[in-house]
Amino acid sequence: MATTGTQEKDLEQHIEDYLTGQGYERVAPQGYDRALGLVPEEVLAFIQKTQLAAYKALQAQYGAKTDERILQRLAKQVQDKGLLPVLREGLKDSGQKLHLVYFRPASGLNPEHEVLYQKNRFGVLRQVRYATVKKDADKSVDLVLTLNGLPLLTAELKNALTGQYISDAIRQYEEDRNSQEPLFQYRRCLVHFAVSTELAYMTTRLDGKATRFLPFNQDVKNPANPAGFATAYVWEDVWATDSLLDLVQHFVFEQTTTELVYSEAKGELVEQKATRLLFPRYHQRRAVRRLLAAVQAEGAGGRYLIKHSAGSGKSNTLSWLAHRLAGFYQHPSDAQPLFDSVIVVTDRRLLNKQLSDNVKGFEQTKGVVFQVKNETPSSELKEAIESGRRLILTTLQRFPVISATIAQVPGRRYAVLMDEAHSSQSGEGARHLKKALSLEEAEQNEADEPTVEDLVLADIAKTGPQPNVSFFAFTATPKNKTIELFGTAPAGGGEKRPFDEYTMRQAIAEGFILDVLGSYTSFKRYYKLATKATVAEDKEYEKGPAVRLLSQFVDLTDHAIELKTRLMLEHFQQHTQKAMKGRARGMVVTRSRLHAVRYKRKFDQVMKELNLPYRALVAFSGTVSDSETGEDYTEVGMNGLDGKASIEEALKLPQYRLLIAANKFQTGFDEPLLHTMYVDKKLGGISTVQTLSRLNRTAKHKDNTLVLDFVNDPAQVQEDFQGYYENNFMAEDQQTDPNALYDVQDTVQALGVVREQDLDGFAAIYLSQHDNMHLLQPILDGCVGRFLGLEEAEQDAFRAAANDYVRLYRFLSQLLTFKDVDLAKLYYLLNHLVKKLPVAGSKLPQEVLNDVKLDAYKIHEQGTQKLTLVSEDGELYGQQPGGSGNGKEEQYDYLSAIIKTLNNTFGIGLTEEDLEEFQKVKKSVETNANLANYFTPQNSVQNIESKFNEVVDEALQALVEFGIDQYNQKLDLFNKLSEDKANAQLKRLWFKHLLATRLGGAGAQASV
Repeated sequence: MATTGTQEKDLEQHIEDYLTGQGYERVAPQGYDRALGLVPEEVLAFIQKTQLAAYKALQAQYGAKTDERILQRLAKQVQDKGLLPVLREGLKDSGQKLHLVYFRPASGLNPEHEVLYQKNRFGVLRQVRYATVKKDADKSVDLVLTLNGLPLLTAELKNALTGQYISDAIRQYEEDRNSQEPLFQYRRCLVHFAVSTELAYMTTRLDGKATRFLPFNQDVKNPANPAGFATAYVWEDVWATDSLLDLVQHFVFEQTTTELVYSEAKGELVEQKATRLLFPRYHQRRAVRRLLAAVQAEGAGGRYLIKHSAGSGKSNTLSWLAHRLAGFYQHPSDAQPLFDSVIVVTDRRLLNKQLSDNVKGFEQTKGVVFQVKNETPSSELKEAIESGRRLILTTLQRFPVISATIAQVPGRRYAVLMDEAHSSQSGEGARHLKKALSLEEAEQNEADEPTVEDLVLADIAKTGPQPNVSFFAFTATPKNKTIELFGTAPAGGGEKRPFDEYTMRQAIAEGFILDVLGSYTSFKRYYKLATKATVAEDKEYEKGPAVRLLSQFVDLTDHAIELKTRLMLEHFQQHTQKAMKGRARGMVVTRSRLHAVRYKRKFDQVMKELNLPYRALVAFSGTVSDSETGEDYTEVGMNGLDGKASIEEALKLPQYRLLIAANKFQTGFDEPLLHTMYVDKKLGGISTVQTLSRLNRTAKHKDNTLVLDFVNDPAQVQEDFQGYYENNFMAEDQQTDPNALYDVQDTVQALGVVREQDLDGFAAIYLSQHDNMHLLQPILDGCVGRFLGLEEAEQDAFRAAANDYVRLYRFLSQLLTFKDVDLAKLYYLLNHLVKKLPVAGSKLPQEVLNDVKLDAYKIHEQGTQKLTLVSEDGELYGQQPGGSGNGKEEQYDYLSAIIKTLNNTFGIGLTEEDLEEFQKVKKSVETNANLANYFTPQNSVQNIESKFNEVVDEALQALVEFGIDQYNQKLDLFNKLSEDKANAQLKRLWFKHLLATRLGGAGAQASV
């Protein structure tokens, strides 16, 4: 019976009692051999009971020294190779091979393997004296668990009721456990647990104060356990016999990573290898085991979303799952694994190196993994698929080659693991992928030629949910499409949620990523536009595009670029370059390629002027033509790296400290040295989280991050992060309504561009799989002709509805299996037609830039703050019709009115320095004797205000005479106070104040 005492020994007793009731044997602590690092009696008992013939063969050679020779060789092998290889490979001695463990067989077709599996011996030892040196002879560790006499794990236990906590257990390992002792040497024992009654931590390498214990909890804090201790899951679940064997067989792995680091001694980048024994964190093991249990219960055809935050070790989790699925038997009696092939897909053109290294690194049998590279010949890829390679790594871009091959090998089942499934899972590429993997319908009526309806229905069956394909989507930031496609809902319907979650909140709290919102500095730009003196006519423009164009014009001016460049560099010198012991890097996020080019030129100019010992890199795609200089620019030409290093590598060098990026490096860029981000781009939703999260990687001496944002509202940034901080869900009533597709279909067909005969003719050709695709063009051309006959407003309405239809059908066809042939036929045609429609006329009135000038520009710091997030679930919403170009009436206005709108929105604000100068104006006005004579009860308010305005205007004009240059840095107080709106508001409030104070409340009321 379990004890209920409050002492540490009572917790030990409770755990021992539980384990011995679940297949463990009590082993006397004296049975542990300190020098050999094992329990001799248990080792020999296992060998003799499972491999007696091999033991007797050795006995014939060694005689009375057989046991001694076996134990010494075993101890030496464990010391030299590590425990894990010895357990997996066995021990060879004088022509005999001895197994040290029997793992659970993948299938039940070999019952003798199951018998051997049941003969594994698990031992629990308490208060084990481990030391081989005399001075530590009496030191003991609380708990040791052994497998066939070999120590798998140790544990230090603390009961909070004695005033001992998890920190005491960790400190005990760090300060009081000699890592050179056999029991604590790296790789000789797999893992060391620090467990209190509330929390659990673990490590695979003891190294004194440098030891890194990782949290092993169900959340930041373990939930209360109504049946006992909050950490009971550790010994009741993780330490269970089957679980430990599963961990040793499938999870624990020695991982070697290679990283490029800068060597000060060599003055160049060098490869730095690091090796660690990988033991899964709690959520990693939980996710893999839960997914395997679901597949076992449901078979092929399921969809699962794994939402694991950055810092979760997602690549390892995906790799573990991929290898488990590659040899997974749904039932013990199955002759073949459930899946013929496991395909790992990433939508990045360059396969994520860490992911591919992990998947290949976890490989225990060579040849299991086939990686598709850019240079992989199609014939080699085809052969790999046809021969049934168990695990294939590929990009979505290479999938057409795979699909063509798969189509020739029907009747197979597949598991598809998608890395960072947030951008391509609802596109045509994903539909193509599902279509390629679908089961082929072999039973076709050979006598009858299939009708168009037959072909459409067959195609529909292939693009919907597939009973032979299981999808496992991994992401840290699921889009609404992702959670709707892959999320899990109760059997009877209801809200959809990810199958497994490890939240951003938990990752930050556990120290695996940094809080990038901890120091958020926002700026607001103020400017004033004016029409050029040469403009004779006040022209009318569409308001929205003109506002966007003018805003872009303002931010592309040399003055704006230079002002922000100097501000960034000043901040970088004062703060960033000192951070992380001088190793910190910064990133400038720009809104366009042209912005990036101009920033790069300006950074080069100012850095040279300041004589800074480092440069900035720039990242953008293609070639950019800049009308300002009349030159073309490329990333390679501007960086001047001469092929010696990539941008990622160069940023690690001390001579490059800043990266200016335009639509690159905002996702998938994991550089721990990145410390500060300068944001000059409008973000929103998921892009906010993905962009700023480039800063969150941890590194030595990196204890914070800095964000300077010139564009975005901090409140909106906070809201964007809040949506992904905790768990995500999609309520049932927020999920995409399939009937919305019919509404869009009605809109499309009502405009008369597409006729019924077009749909039938197009589908017949498109699905025929004959070499007659050229016959689609006349049908499409006819539709384009009718489209051109519409009024402009009708064209816009058709274009918007057609795009809506393609988007909704493409998404819903993966979610549901439509049986409506008309919907599918319309999709086939519209999916091609939208690409042939004339592009809508340019809405950007470029000529407006010829009529305006920047009259004033200033950036004002709004302040630095910590954007705090709260622990609450974020709701996502389904697809809705009505995207861009949804037929809203366009608004037009005169250029002067548009400029006034911008000036009112971004009007010049008063700074503290301005207010100091304003005090001079205020004093001049309020001490004016002539004005004072007007403030009498007998005088009318209108007369008093008229004189007041006159005196104020004289004082403002005097500002210029006092030496304040009207065009100093394109902005001054005169500009601010003279602007119509600001001046009128200021003078009116000021006047009311003077009226009330000089005439008194009653007098003022009477006069007014």
